[in-house]
Amino acid sequence: MLKLYIGNKNYSTWSMRPWVLMRQAGIPFEEVAVRFDGFDAGSAFKRTVGAVSPTGKVPVLVDDGWAVWDSLAIAEYLAEKFPQHQLWPAEARLRARARSACAEMHSGFAALRSACPMSIEARLPEIGALVLRDQPAVRADLDRLVALWGDLLDLSGGPLLCGAFSVADAFFAPVAMRIQTYALPVPPRIAAYLERLCALPGVKAWVEGALAEHDFIEFDEPYRLKQN
Repeated sequence: MLKLYIGNKNYSTWSMRPWVLMRQAGIPFEEVAVRFDGFDAGSAFKRTVGAVSPTGKVPVLVDDGWAVWDSLAIAEYLAEKFPQHQLWPAEARLRARARSACAEMHSGFAALRSACPMSIEARLPEIGALVLRDQPAVRADLDRLVALWGDLLDLSGGPLLCGAFSVADAFFAPVAMRIQTYALPVPPRIAAYLERLCALPGVKAWVEGALAEHDFIEFDEPYRLKQN
């Protein structure tokens, strides 16, 4: 069976992407959760993940001893291994646009990711308001996301980014978590899409797992005190 190495569900955005993709698509896998305890070479996290991946980072997919690392590479591997699940759209132009969107997510939106780290169990609307007020780069990232999602919904006709569930929805699921945590404002049409995304069983299962962890990791929590 496939093994997927992931970090803490409350914090690990990149782990969330292939996990939601596989869970929602119905691809069986064994979850190997590795707690974030630090990222120095001697940490338990680095020792565990470094034994299966040369990068020492999550996520890592292991298929019969063969490791695939990086969330985008994992998504492509799964799409090729399980064509019956149609993880990318069948129509060529929509597929190309979906791949472009995922690549943009993979390499971009640095301001939003830095200012609003994922913490699924947190609710920090006051931080979101301050970030949007004071950081124009975050406002630009949010505007770009709204335009990107709107473009895909226009092309596909919805209800999800590519019509049916795809890699694109899995890739933007962590962004939906950030928008919830920081109460970032989006237009009603985009809010409705995010509501549909968060209602997917695969996303709900990840969120339930995150809320069950009760594991406060200080270096992933720039805005909260442990007692909160």
